[in-house]
Amino acid sequence: MWLAGRVWWCGVRERAASCALGLLASLIVPTCAFAVPGNIPSIFDPHSPPAYSIHTLSVLVLGITAAIFVIVAGLLTYSIVRFRARPGDEDREPPQVYGSNQIELAWTVVPTLIVFVLFLVTTRTLIAIENAVPPENALHVRVIGHQWWWEFRYPEQGVVTANELHVPLGRPTFLTLESADVVHSFWIPQLNGKTDVIPNRVNRMWFEPSVAGTYLGQCAEYCGTQHARMMLRVVAHDPAEFETWVAGQREPAAAVASATTGRDLFQSVACMNCHRIGGTVADGAFGPDLTHLMTRETIAAGAAPNTADALHAWITNPDTIKPGALMPAMKLADNDVKEIVAYLTTLK
Repeated sequence: MWLAGRVWWCGVRERAASCALGLLASLIVPTCAFAVPGNIPSIFDPHSPPAYSIHTLSVLVLGITAAIFVIVAGLLTYSIVRFRARPGDEDREPPQVYGSNQIELAWTVVPTLIVFVLFLVTTRTLIAIENAVPPENALHVRVIGHQWWWEFRYPEQGVVTANELHVPLGRPTFLTLESADVVHSFWIPQLNGKTDVIPNRVNRMWFEPSVAGTYLGQCAEYCGTQHARMMLRVVAHDPAEFETWVAGQREPAAAVASATTGRDLFQSVACMNCHRIGGTVADGAFGPDLTHLMTRETIAAGAAPNTADALHAWITNPDTIKPGALMPAMKLADNDVKEIVAYLTTLK
C-alpha cells in the first residue's frame, strides 16, 4: 500500500504540473496574440447579453467542477494520511474489499445527474443566444472572413470597412458571417462566444455592448499561416458618435494636393487592382477597402499600429510584419514607397 501511495502521489504531481503549465499558457498566449495594446479580452468580464449568459454558465460549471475537485481531493488526502504505511506494517495485510453496491450506485447516479443538469443548462443558454430574433432597430452587418483579415459591410448605411467593426450602444448588432476562402471563427470574448465562419454557409450571431469602448477579438479557428494575427476590434460608440462615424465613412477619399504624386503612383501599380479607394479609379475587391484607412487603429488585422513607419514597412515587404501574407512585396523604389505612404496617410 505504501508503494502504491507513492506511485499515485508521483502521478498526481505530474498531472498538477501539466495543468499548471496549461493554465499559464492559456493566460499568456491570448495576451501575446494582440500585438497592439488594448484591454485583454476575457469571458469573465462580459459587456453584452450573450456574454452575460455565457459567463453565468461558465461560473456554474466551474462551481460544480470545483466542488467535485474539493470532495475528491479531500477524500484522497484523507485516505493517504489515514492509511499511510507505518512502522511495523510490513507484515500486516490490509483488509480486502471487493465491492460495495452502495458506493457503485452513488458514483454512477451522481455523475449522471450532474451531466444531465449541465446538459440542460447549456442547451437552454445556447438556444437563448442563437435563436434571438432581430428587433426592428437592429444594426445589420455582413462579416466576410478572408486570409487573414475581416471585411465588414453595412448594407443599410452603404459603408464598407475592414478589421474594425463600429457599432452603437443601446442597439443590438446582428451579424451574418461568411467566408471567402477557408473556415474561420469570429470571437469577441466580452460580447459573445465563438461562431464558425464557413465557406458556402451563412452563420449568425448578435451582441449589444453595454459600455462604450474597444473590444478585442480573434479568429478562433486555425485558418493558415497567419491565423494568430487575424485579429479584430469592435468599437462601441454613443449613438450620436456612431452616426458621425457613418457619415464620415460615406464620404469619398480626401483629395489633398500635396499627395497627388503618391495617389498617381498608387493608381499606376497593382495596388489599385486589390484595394478600393472611394472617389478614385482604384476599385479592387481582393484586399481591404482603404477609403478611410487612417481612421483605423491598426493595419494587417491588428498585426501592427497604423503609423507611417508601419505602412512603409508593410508596403516594402509585408512578410516583415506578417510572414506568409497574401499581399506581395511591390519591389518599389524607396522614394516611391514614401510617396504612396504620404498619400495613404491623408485617407481619413
